[in-house]
Amino acid sequence: MTALPLDDRSLVQRGGPARPGRVRIVHLGLGNFHRAHQAWYTAHSTDAADWGIAAFTGRSPLQAELLQRQDGLYCLVVRGDDGDQVEVVPSILEAHDASRIDRLVEFVADPAVSIVTLTVTEAGYRLTGAGDLDRSDPVTRDDIAELARTFAAGRLTSAAPQAALSRLLVGLEARRRAGGAPIAIVPCDNIPNNGAYVGRGLRALAAEVSAELAEWIATHVSFVGTSVDRITPRIEGEVDAVRTAGWIDRSPVVTEPFSDWVLSGDFPAGRPAWETAGARFVEDLEPWENRKLWLLNGAHSILAFSGLVRGHETVSTAIADPDCRALVEEFWDEAVQLLSEEIETVDYRRDLLDRFANPRIVHRLTQIAGDATTKVRYRFAAVAERTLARDGAPTGSARALASWIGGLRRGVVPADAFDGEIARALDGSAPIPALTDLASPRLASNDVFLGLVAMADQPTTALSGAPASS
Repeated sequence: MTALPLDDRSLVQRGGPARPGRVRIVHLGLGNFHRAHQAWYTAHSTDAADWGIAAFTGRSPLQAELLQRQDGLYCLVVRGDDGDQVEVVPSILEAHDASRIDRLVEFVADPAVSIVTLTVTEAGYRLTGAGDLDRSDPVTRDDIAELARTFAAGRLTSAAPQAALSRLLVGLEARRRAGGAPIAIVPCDNIPNNGAYVGRGLRALAAEVSAELAEWIATHVSFVGTSVDRITPRIEGEVDAVRTAGWIDRSPVVTEPFSDWVLSGDFPAGRPAWETAGARFVEDLEPWENRKLWLLNGAHSILAFSGLVRGHETVSTAIADPDCRALVEEFWDEAVQLLSEEIETVDYRRDLLDRFANPRIVHRLTQIAGDATTKVRYRFAAVAERTLARDGAPTGSARALASWIGGLRRGVVPADAFDGEIARALDGSAPIPALTDLASPRLASNDVFLGLVAMADQPTTALSGAPASS
């Protein structure tokens, strides 16, 4: 926000609120969601002064470069229906590009560091749906060779792996060589049973490179499952609320008032008192993560696919469209039948509709539609498979899957890692079974489900005067 004079409450000049004393958490995947969620929860914990964060970017160095100029400080704009609240979040002490393996190694090897959190996309883990290594992936193959070379040479800081889990493995090897204090790995993503998923993939990757490291991970590293929930869209340009509050911030974050964090697992070296900021610690995470994954994330994907076809650009306009909302409600009606009775859904559904309808949260459908093939596996196919297993009628999930297929046919779904398979399926003689197979081979072999998808896969009318594709 360079339009403000340089003596007008710059984040760096004034320093913002009190900072933690030292780094005790490492984060991989520095982006807006981390800063609106895990960093915010840490800053609002009663023991926040003890828990600083060193954060590393994923694919782009830009966020680290911006935050470095501001000593890790940034403004969080909580945007409600009745106005904005602005606060400066002080929990990130250092921000680095992913290429700074030297700093990552230094931090993860430090016994004072107790936790590594991750915000990685489903596709970014480069694992199969079961959490196994994808040995057909060229990045995975290259990383295994790179890790084997640098581990053997003993020069860990010279490693240059490409994937997030590979970079994490370098840090864990440094920790093992430094004496091996226990540590917790906390993935914060939209993958079911994400703690076990990441644990399985990381142990498999370690086994390809070092039997000693694989054994050490099995005895010294815990994997915590989480369900995370706070709508945090990308923002473009300046944020008026930050200007009004008088701060100079080149990397603000805009989010909604609602936030939720449910965790399950062990923290062998301690953790922040996140529960004092509203987080919940439970024994059984699955019902909570399914509620969020199916009702929030599933609805988001339906709105993205059907909304883009109908010419909408944001969640708020798509949910106001009766046809898009009907698809969401039908999918919800099916999904809630699969949730435990103790998990409240009536108020959650009502609150979701209010959250989606907030026009001040500009959540673009093209952002949600990314990595679509992987997302429909967890959001639509999982519901359909469970519904069929209990002899139910998977009409809502079939129509949801059909919305994805319709978006692919109309060319409004962004490219993803499965573009080659998608193109072949669309050009083939039986596109619906072929595309369904990408989401679930089990569903692709079920004639009842395929029939429901075919019935739902009808041309969607675009809004009057709006483009049908982008």
